[in-house]
Order: sequence, then structure tokens, then C-alpha cells
Amino acid sequence: MHDVGPVIEEVSLRGLEFNTCVGILPEERVRPQRLLADITVWRRPVAPGRDVLDYRRLHALVASHVDTNAVEYLETAAHAIASAALDEASTVRVRVVLRKPEVMLPHPLEAAEVVADHARRG
Repeated sequence: MHDVGPVIEEVSLRGLEFNTCVGILPEERVRPQRLLADITVWRRPVAPGRDVLDYRRLHALVASHVDTNAVEYLETAAHAIASAALDEASTVRVRVVLRKPEVMLPHPLEAAEVVADHARRG
């Protein structure tokens, strides 16, 4: 193995799909809709290759913010997920993407998307 500086690992879960109430309109508050999520964490493992991130914990973290609670604003949920993921000691940066495919607007669109990118200071 080469003598290198601190190792950074990038771990992503992409295309997580949930059905939950998303939005602020009255009809959005009662009818579950698809919510798509991606989460990427950058971490400094204590023992690279052996100190691994359990994908189930990362999935559960996202689910705890969107699957069990109605989501009014994608921004609020994305920042809450990123902030919680950054609480993990080895995590130095988190990027959360939330997409809502069924947006109630007068013209068609693929999805509304919000990206929250949080980094540890220092």
C-alpha cells in the first residue's frame, strides 16, 4: 500500500424511493406521492477497507425523515437528513438530493429537486 494522506471514502445510495405525503397543498397533505432520494457521504474511515459504513443505517436515516413523517418542504427534509448524517463521527461531508416527480404545476416537468450539501468545518 502506498504512503498517502488521509483517506476519503465516498459512499452513495441512489434512487431510494418512498411513498409519503409531500407538499403544502391540501390535496398533497392527504395523498401519498413518490419521493426519490439520493444520499452521498464522504468519510474518513479509521481503518480504510475495514471500518465500513452499514448501508442499512444510511437507508434508515433517510427513511426516518421522509417515510414516517409528512414532508412539507423538500428543503427542510433534505437539510435535516444531511445534518443528521453529518453527526456520524467519520463523516466529513454529506450531499442529499430529494426529487418529487408529481409536482402540481400548470405545465409538465420531470421533477422538483432540492440538493442539500453539508460539510464539517475544519
